[in-house]
Amino acid sequence: MRNIIVKTNALTKHYETGSHTVIALNGLDFEVKEREFVSIIGKSGCGKSTLLHMIGGLDSPTSGTVIVDGMNLSEMSQEQLALFRRRKVGFIFQQYNLIPDLNVYDNITFPLELDGARVDKEFIGELLKTLHIADKIEVFPSMLSGGEQQRVAIARALATKPAIILADEPTGNLDTSSSHDVIGLLKVIARRYQQTLVVITHDLDIAQMADRIVRLQDGKILRGSDSYVGK
Repeated sequence: MRNIIVKTNALTKHYETGSHTVIALNGLDFEVKEREFVSIIGKSGCGKSTLLHMIGGLDSPTSGTVIVDGMNLSEMSQEQLALFRRRKVGFIFQQYNLIPDLNVYDNITFPLELDGARVDKEFIGELLKTLHIADKIEVFPSMLSGGEQQRVAIARALATKPAIILADEPTGNLDTSSSHDVIGLLKVIARRYQQTLVVITHDLDIAQMADRIVRLQDGKILRGSDSYVGK
């Protein structure tokens, strides 16, 4: 039986905008098991990105708890959260966030060097080959296509061997063909290295590549929508 790696309990997030209160998450209970690939879908403003930011320790809840890999994020200091993000979470965003002055290899290994960690060159080499960018290691981001840049971003997220990978609209800037290629490769790598993967997407075709689809609406999981694909 696989353990639960992510668990939120009564998770609530309110934002104050002038005289109005925006309820981004409304008492949300959510779980992800180890090595599971979960896609989260829903209309703009439903709370998808907010939930991902809570799981990744990028934002703090108004109330409720977030537990990732046995750690209660609400009980951690800012310094502890920074270490948690560097060592436990691999982030992939719609904007690739590559450093323009670093080549592909240095972009991938930069988070490890920033943390003073050893670079597993054999592992990095395997990632490069699997993502079909082994011939691009000395190339700078400006010389890469969008799909290639996103593959570099994926390799960077995986390089630290995180407990969980969080991807926020990772194919939002790609065409349909490139989107399916990138998600397909991400799924293959997550399975190969036994990673847990949570992906936010507005694309139902992409969502259906996951093991499980969760639909959010008004900051809650839509009743009856949390379902395993093909079941």
